[in-house]
Amino acid sequence: MKISLKWLSEYVEVPSDVQAFCDRLDLTGTGVEGVERLGDAFDHIVTGRVISKDAHPDSDHMWVCQVDVGEANLGADGAPEPLQIVCGAQNFNAGDHIVVALVGAELPGGIKIKKSRLRGVASCGMNCSARELGFGSDHTGIMILPEDAPVGVPFAEYQGVTDTVLDLEITPNRPDSLSVVGFAREVGAMYDVDFRMPERALQESDERIDGQVSVEVTDAALSPRYTARLIRGVKVGPSPDWLAERLAAIGQRSINNVVDVTNYVLFELGQPLHTFDFDALDLEDGAARIIVRAAHAGEKLTTLDGEERVLTPDMTVIATPKRAVALAGVMGGLDSEVTEDTVNILLEAATFSPAHTSRTSRNLGLMSDSSIRYERRVDDAGIDERSDYAAALIAEVAGGTVCAGRVDVWAHADAQALVLPFRVERFQKMMGAAIPVDFITRSLTRLGCTVSAGDAEGVLRVTVPTFRPDLEREIDLYEEVLRLYGMDRIESTLPAGRGRVGVRTRRQECERIVHRAMTASGLNETMTYSFAGGDDLELLRMREEGMGEAAELINPMNADHAFMRRSIVPGLLRSVAYNQSHGVADIQLYEVGTVFFAHEGSKKPREKRRVAGVLAGAMGPKAWNAEPAAFDFFDGKGVLENVARELALPKVKFKALGADEATHLQPGRAAVMMSGGDVIGWVGEIHPLAVEAYGAKAPVVAFELDADALERDMRPARDYVDVPQFPGVQRDIAFVVDEGVSDEKLMQCMKSAGGALLEGARLFDVYRDDEHVGPGKKSMAYALTYRAADRTLTSDEVDKAHEKLRAKVCRATGAEVR
Repeated sequence: MKISLKWLSEYVEVPSDVQAFCDRLDLTGTGVEGVERLGDAFDHIVTGRVISKDAHPDSDHMWVCQVDVGEANLGADGAPEPLQIVCGAQNFNAGDHIVVALVGAELPGGIKIKKSRLRGVASCGMNCSARELGFGSDHTGIMILPEDAPVGVPFAEYQGVTDTVLDLEITPNRPDSLSVVGFAREVGAMYDVDFRMPERALQESDERIDGQVSVEVTDAALSPRYTARLIRGVKVGPSPDWLAERLAAIGQRSINNVVDVTNYVLFELGQPLHTFDFDALDLEDGAARIIVRAAHAGEKLTTLDGEERVLTPDMTVIATPKRAVALAGVMGGLDSEVTEDTVNILLEAATFSPAHTSRTSRNLGLMSDSSIRYERRVDDAGIDERSDYAAALIAEVAGGTVCAGRVDVWAHADAQALVLPFRVERFQKMMGAAIPVDFITRSLTRLGCTVSAGDAEGVLRVTVPTFRPDLEREIDLYEEVLRLYGMDRIESTLPAGRGRVGVRTRRQECERIVHRAMTASGLNETMTYSFAGGDDLELLRMREEGMGEAAELINPMNADHAFMRRSIVPGLLRSVAYNQSHGVADIQLYEVGTVFFAHEGSKKPREKRRVAGVLAGAMGPKAWNAEPAAFDFFDGKGVLENVARELALPKVKFKALGADEATHLQPGRAAVMMSGGDVIGWVGEIHPLAVEAYGAKAPVVAFELDADALERDMRPARDYVDVPQFPGVQRDIAFVVDEGVSDEKLMQCMKSAGGALLEGARLFDVYRDDEHVGPGKKSMAYALTYRAADRTLTSDEVDKAHEKLRAKVCRATGAEVR
């Protein structure tokens, strides 16, 4: 949210040192994201005077002007030189004082002024309208200044719009700070100074609203409070300068005087408003009947942006008996908007359900300043006063008369304010500082609380204001006092715990080893959304058997994040696509996170931890003499082997997956990883159609492991093996086997036949040739190592062991020794 310090200073004393002020805001929980000096926005914009105005030689509506801008533009000889500007406005004459944007200026809205030629005539600037400068909605002609306006003066200096605007990060639990007045209250508490509420006297006419407007709220949960006022005889037009300038300071474009008032009150008091053209509300006998209800399924409404919206029953609308005229808390309808022809206005000031407002704005993609405030909750109390304030301001800037009285439907008018105890001694012990009771009382009072003595000694009785929904418990009050006192003033102390040594849990140790193994394998950790679309697994082509139901969110951010994820891989594939689209070809990412599975009859989904990763591109960059090899299945398998080695997982093996077992992976390039008899996870190359569905480029290697299974099977240390004292004997052997015989099968046979003397076997060659090996056959060559722990082996011992191994392997697999 943007706050103008000039606007803020009307209600509270603002420190002169802006940097120190920003630092203090950061310490009290309000982040300052940026500081903008408004005068800088009008750089290269000056006052000028029209010297001459001649018709354009090649246009019937454009003028060629000579404009004096003082010393703002100099000729080659250093003397002042009038600017030549081509202008299409019709409302000025020679001698008028105007506002000129010089070459190099950038107007609000991103318009950059350059030297140009308009129909063959050079133009070195632009004569500006009020709208182009952000000071109103009038763009029918350029802005004419008084005759005594100086020439060549920076416009910001002339207009007095030098201001400092803070861009603040307001946390979602502080809706009270989403207004100038609310923030002024916060500043007053920070610096222990008074703040002032804005006031405007309301003059009502003799005509009463009774019988002219009625309001029906079908469900109080949709709108806890709804008020309406009737203003007759308004004149819709440009806003006065002070109002347009005030909105322009915080980045709001002036529209017209009525709409500008609603925006002004929104930012000043935090109360969203809406104005209807009263005569467009399907009047019956001159009276309007307003109904606040749930939208009908398939009901349509054309909103102010000109888009026809199809509504659903979980949305709230403002309606007449015939049709919907506005989306409650989000946007008004086009057919009832205030226009230049509007004479009578119905002013709405209400509160709406935060959940319904949030769901409506996100599902329709209609985020607005009003919806943001309603999502965080607008205070029911005081709406009548804010409505009166807005009605008085409309009458002031747009004329008209305010009908006496208001319609007010308030379901919880008798609700009692929350009262909390504040135990001073407990607070001081918990904070570790003797913060005075006087400071506690003053701080809470300035924040809007009412503080009185409690029933027991040392206990305060604190009545929480309704505009602070975040203050629900006694500990919340402690936090408020502490942040105003300053956590930097609390002396640091070490927690008690003599003789205790902290250790990692088994889960923490497992994750530490996984992170270390992943980074050692060249992967970078990332974090993706825990939310997913309903079609994530369908796009991935992953089978859903055994994965439970998708956990659907009640209040999703948008349609693409309506469910909790059941796999981390889709999010990683989106990261791959994003990187590739931005020119990053080599991508190695992993994530340790949680997936969610819903079960029928259970309120909460079951959570499981996963370790997932993706590899795309190649490990290294191109070299002048070599092309890097693209990542393939074996690179992913190698990462998992590193993890297994670091965790000392027992009996790790990989089993190939068939095409029907892993539909999301490339056939022949997919496997499950097993430890003992447990399935740990899978690894493989993602199917090209799945990669394409996520907007990425194949090949992409991926894996996903069960982190709980890793934790369960990990061993604290590997078995110790002593350095061998006796030499080993190397023998090679090549088996000719059918294509269906795997390396795993041959290894099992050799280890079984070799017994204790066979120390190791390593596959070093696979050879296929129809003529020398035979069709449907392959030759697999192994390097074998024989060794005894207590002696040097003789040739006879090795020969016997080797022959036994050969014979058993041939019998078990049908192999022939090549």
